[in-house]
Amino acid sequence: MNTSKLFDLQGKTAILTGGANGIGKASCRILAAYGANVVVSDYNLEDAKKTAKEINDEGGKAIAIDCDVTKDDALVSLVEKTIDKFSGIHILVNNVGGGGAGKESPFEMNVEQFKKVYEMNVFSMWRLCQLVAPHMKIAGYGGIINMSSMASINKSPAISAYASSKAAINHMTRNLAFDYGPAEIRINAIGPGAVKTHALSTVLTPEIERKMLEHTPIKRLGEPEDIAGAVLYFAAPISSWTSGQVIFVNGGGVQTLD
Repeated sequence: MNTSKLFDLQGKTAILTGGANGIGKASCRILAAYGANVVVSDYNLEDAKKTAKEINDEGGKAIAIDCDVTKDDALVSLVEKTIDKFSGIHILVNNVGGGGAGKESPFEMNVEQFKKVYEMNVFSMWRLCQLVAPHMKIAGYGGIINMSSMASINKSPAISAYASSKAAINHMTRNLAFDYGPAEIRINAIGPGAVKTHALSTVLTPEIERKMLEHTPIKRLGEPEDIAGAVLYFAAPISSWTSGQVIFVNGGGVQTLD
């Protein structure tokens, strides 16, 4: 067995939405480290440029492209600019997401706010899959990774839009595997547990962390690199017969407060 090629991404191009910070940034860095050309796509162009520069300074190859995933013309432009620069697309990481715990009380939220969560979390993923699939078919290699969440299977208050959108991602991924499989395109999803990103750090206290770890066998919260490892697996040739799967990366447990 030639193990050297199992994680080799040389000559392959990856688009990552929400790639400037947190899980997206860690995923950009690990794919670049294994040889991929990386497109750091983000609503925050300045942060995306910083991440791309870090990758390039370390010997990788990356560009930054600004993209609001809720706008169709921005998604089309993202794909076109990637093709113009790298002449192909092999990997897509749909990482952008919005909404969350404590923000979605049905007594305060309106239908437009609920709809926007789906536009960002579900519709944009479906559309980008549609846009990149023809290029992956031409390339003869396709790995799509959709970012789900433990919220997709947990039950908590004030999170109905986010949680249901992530559940939709799980089932959408499983079904699209049948549509894209004949074109040699694999599509999988990752459901992170509680990960130490900037968003979590704004609300995390020692007491909250202690409660989160009560039902977590590996007694620490996740790091962005923990999720990036799963992204690498699904993006690389080692997972060439894996599609339609949802893997939960959560320290073996559930990080809820109840």
